[in-house]
Amino acid sequence: MEGKDGFRVGKGDIELRSDTLADVQAHGGTTFDAREMQRMGKKQDTSRQLKRNFELFSIIGFISILQATWESTLLASYIGLENGGTAGVIWMSVLTWLCFIAMIASMAEMASMAPTAGGQYHWVSEFAPPTWEKPLIHRMVLLVYPDASVASNWQTTLLLFAFLLVAFLFKLYAADFLPLAEGGILILHVVGFFAFLITMWALGDHAPASEVFLEFNDGGGWGSIGLSALIGLGSPLWFFIGPDAGAHMSEEPKDASFTLPRAMIWSLIANGILGLITLVTFCFCINDLDSVLDTPTWQPDLAVIYNISGSYAAACVLGSLLTFLQLFGMISNIATALRQCWSFARDRGFRYSDWIKHVDPKRQLPLNSLYVCAGASFVFACINFGTDVALDAILSVSNAALIFSYFTSVGCIRLKRLRGEPLVGCRWSLGKWSGPLNDLSLAFLALSFVFSFFPSAPLRGDPTAAADMNWAIVLFGATCILSGLYYWVRGRHVYVPPVRLVKND
Repeated sequence: MEGKDGFRVGKGDIELRSDTLADVQAHGGTTFDAREMQRMGKKQDTSRQLKRNFELFSIIGFISILQATWESTLLASYIGLENGGTAGVIWMSVLTWLCFIAMIASMAEMASMAPTAGGQYHWVSEFAPPTWEKPLIHRMVLLVYPDASVASNWQTTLLLFAFLLVAFLFKLYAADFLPLAEGGILILHVVGFFAFLITMWALGDHAPASEVFLEFNDGGGWGSIGLSALIGLGSPLWFFIGPDAGAHMSEEPKDASFTLPRAMIWSLIANGILGLITLVTFCFCINDLDSVLDTPTWQPDLAVIYNISGSYAAACVLGSLLTFLQLFGMISNIATALRQCWSFARDRGFRYSDWIKHVDPKRQLPLNSLYVCAGASFVFACINFGTDVALDAILSVSNAALIFSYFTSVGCIRLKRLRGEPLVGCRWSLGKWSGPLNDLSLAFLALSFVFSFFPSAPLRGDPTAAADMNWAIVLFGATCILSGLYYWVRGRHVYVPPVRLVKND
């Protein structure tokens, strides 16, 4: 049957329990929310922190700020400019955006079928075959004082601690204001976009269009422009990755199975448009690519803003704006990690899950999950006291891990379709385009997964180049092995796959 705006809904023949409906409605939910929670075997959490107080605008703001596409095109462009040049990073970004739309559309459909904070791990459990169930501030200082010795690991780590502390304190004491804050920061997100855009349009000389769109660069020395551009895919992936984060907020939007898919799609489309406009404008401001890549700040955006304005103040003010927006992106990331941690503990996926999932009755917040996220963040940051190579390796595995989770969840629902098995009714359906979009997503994700493990330049057997190696493959493999061992020894005996809780029609 058809839902509002023509979206397909399920048959609705699950007998809805009055207590489930009462709990959900008491926390701002609808009858649809109650029916979906009951089908998935979940209860609406009664804490005020998981109240359904996100509307469409605020959840779009949450996803857009976390994804931060136009900001990332400035902050994370180095790899793409080095391997691919302006033409490479632009055309690979367009390809990435279009393929991400297909991928997020596939995930939005799953979010409509199963709107739960578990996100990918829940979808894998539900759709898999039964046998598978079980540091910008330092850069601004270096721009003004290029000979200053300020980029030591301990100073960078202390700055990271400060950011983490602000983000966790916000979550601890001001979480009720998160939906309101996301709407306000979304406005700043758009205002900041125009501030950078007008500055880059109005000041400085601009490179010819033929250079911007047609000149590629093999700065890594791969010997092939095509291969170099694929290596530079790391930048576009960083630009667009993250819109799935909305799925982990599934138990807080009102009318989630309808609101959340639209928020995921619209945030990716809007962020993509802003990001590509920013990237193209930024590339037009690069008249000497080598000098931008050789900047002591390792931040091409700061170098370009200073080159076109001739003002340290302008570069630092705009750089500070980026820092502020990234801080709120960190707060959104922590909110997502908290929900994911709490949800996985609810399904007994962790050691000490009963303790981790506990909701503090006084603060009405899953404090222990917050402590786990905070502790892990601070412990990983401490690694930087010893060597930034190890911390960079941990950070570099994030893209690969997210891509793998996307591939697995989309792959499971595609396999279910190929087998002709029935799927859950949903209110946001891709219809006849489901299969082709799933296939396009899987092909692109497989390509991205492979190239996320490449270093920025070939090592050529040089034993002194170990620090330049992309250690993500080692960490990813080690994580898979250790997780597999834990699951075999203990996890399979206590973990409750979400699919076991699903109430089938």
